[in-house]
Amino acid sequence: MSRRDFGHCHQYQPVHHRHVNPTLPSAARAADKARAAGASAPLLGVPLGVKDSYLTRGLPTSLGLEPLANFIPQEDAAAVSAIKEAGALVFGKNNLVEVSFGLTGHNAAFGQVKNPVSRDRVSGGSSSGSAASVAAGIVPASLGGDTIGSIRVPASLCGVVGFKPTTDRWPRGGVAPISHTLDTTGVIARGVADCALVDQVVTGGSVPDLSTEVSGLKGVRLVYAPRQFLDLIDQDLETRFREVVKQLRGAGAEIIEVDLGDDFSGLASSATWCIMFHETIGALSEFLRQHNVPLSFEGVVDSLKPELQGAWRYMILPDGGGATSPETYQDALTVSRPKVQRRLNAAFAEHGAQAILQPTTPCTAPLIEQQAKFLIGEREVNDLVLANHTLVASLLGLPGISIPAGTSRGGLPIGIELDAPANGDRHLLGLAHRIEGVLAGSVID
Repeated sequence: MSRRDFGHCHQYQPVHHRHVNPTLPSAARAADKARAAGASAPLLGVPLGVKDSYLTRGLPTSLGLEPLANFIPQEDAAAVSAIKEAGALVFGKNNLVEVSFGLTGHNAAFGQVKNPVSRDRVSGGSSSGSAASVAAGIVPASLGGDTIGSIRVPASLCGVVGFKPTTDRWPRGGVAPISHTLDTTGVIARGVADCALVDQVVTGGSVPDLSTEVSGLKGVRLVYAPRQFLDLIDQDLETRFREVVKQLRGAGAEIIEVDLGDDFSGLASSATWCIMFHETIGALSEFLRQHNVPLSFEGVVDSLKPELQGAWRYMILPDGGGATSPETYQDALTVSRPKVQRRLNAAFAEHGAQAILQPTTPCTAPLIEQQAKFLIGEREVNDLVLANHTLVASLLGLPGISIPAGTSRGGLPIGIELDAPANGDRHLLGLAHRIEGVLAGSVID
């Protein structure tokens, strides 16, 4: 990743950036002078996008809410500080779904983020602008946030790479939260190598050696669970996924079919949503107080678009008819989540697998005009279905990465996801890099 990767910023005009950094030209000149003087840093002079849920000192942070359009924090989020210290330039703040609560890229106040591949399609969310700005070639990478798939879903729908680290491996300080159990900061980039570089910068660890040429996928062992992840899926995606399995086997990988149980998907889904809805009010209220954000939790609710406000009043506020009870929340944390974890651990251990493989999303990007409800096959679904495959890694705190796996017959991006055991981030990045090479340029026949 270098400053050469930056370009085409005037060729695409969806609502992907909330604010462009006005100090960028002077910062770029300073970086050029520093380089000429012999300075070196991993990201020196590289312009990166930042999701507008991250606090950025001197640059507005709205959380996707109109009342905070002009709120300028006095501090940077920890991950923003890390990339700045490595020489990166904050190009601007990326648009997002209000308070990161949505999967399509729609923001009533600041506009719908359009998919660069097909502008009548959604970008995915909630890190919508982060994915669109990378896919459009505006920045080589953008910081995002992922609670149930908000990095991996838009990366998949826009045809780029989205990396969610092991929960708490990246710092979360200074990023507006939804759930302290599920939230993870991470990165969207054009390739796995760039994700690995940003990961090294933010964590301070060593970067995986991705430069060594490895012939094929000999020694790679993966599992996949078609009964759980191919049950509700668009035909194009199922076709492409099965082709991917054949391709990876042809490149030397051993890929083993497993069955995680009839109730696995239901357990994972219900536990994830219960945890998220129950934790939102406490997590966000604490963030607003701690960082002197000039809006109360009640003010946040009042400023949401009507359909989202209705959902919050019903599902999140304690007196809402659909609010998660403390008992149900504890059951999700202490019974359902460990049960899901044991099933996946057993699949990894029994087969010596390095990761589990599945389609990142069950369909390609829906049309903007149909984003609330659309069809998968003959079944009508809503936008929450986009997280069906990503929420397991969020629930269990696992590292997950979505990489492009070609396009549908209609030319829309398809992503595949790899989830690895907790703290296996660097190994996952290395594995994804090898698979990325095998899949480059794939398309449905």
